[in-house]
Order: sequence, then structure tokens, then C-alpha cells
Amino acid sequence: MTTTDTAAWIAGWASCAGIIAIGTRFLVAPTAAAAGYGVEPPVAADPYLAVKGVRDIGTGLIGMAVLASAQRRIGARTLLAAAAIPASDAAIVRTRGGSPAIAYGVHGVTAAVMIACGAILLRRTGITQG
Repeated sequence: MTTTDTAAWIAGWASCAGIIAIGTRFLVAPTAAAAGYGVEPPVAADPYLAVKGVRDIGTGLIGMAVLASAQRRIGARTLLAAAAIPASDAAIVRTRGGSPAIAYGVHGVTAAVMIACGAILLRRTGITQG
């Protein structure tokens, strides 16, 4: 495995761990998490904040399960498909009057990193093909 491959795998794992942490924050500190998401926080008791938290935790766990399989192509495709989530989050923040800095600097960069890691893993050899 090359240094680039290793970096892509580490970034993939870090993305999964990060989204689990964000999901946990939506469960334990929903108003602060919503503000960090980039839109005006709703009422703290809004059940959709908990739904988002659970979605994020589940997404991170699915990503980790796929990456743990060490199946390069499946991991790559999962990262590429999952990049739709932060890309959509960026669009949601922008269309709901949220901060461009958060839309692009947080959600957009996350999507770009996931796409880059997925593309690197998809084109490389040396990890189990699957």
C-alpha cells in the first residue's frame, strides 16, 4: 500500500469517526450542534435534531464497517456515495440562509475530501479488490 493509499484510508476512518462525534453532539447538545451545522438552531427539543444525530452515527458506523472489510473498491464506492450527504448539507445550509463559510468550509470540504479519498482508493491497486 502506498503512502497515498494509507492517507486515504486514514482520512476515510477519520471521516467516519468525525460524523459519529457530530451525531453524538446532536444528541447531547442539539442547539449548539445545529448552530455548528450552519443554520438557525430550532427549538432544542426538536425531534429532528435527534433524528439527524442518529443518522450521522449510523452513517459513520456503516462507513467503518465497510472500511474494516478492507475491500478497496467497496470502501471507495461507499465513500463516493456517502459524499452526497455533506454535499447535500452544504446545499441545505446555503438555501436556508446559512453561512457560506460553514456551507463550503465545513460541508463542502468534507464532501471534497470524501470524493478525493474514494477516487484514490478506487484507482489504486494493492488493497484487496472487492
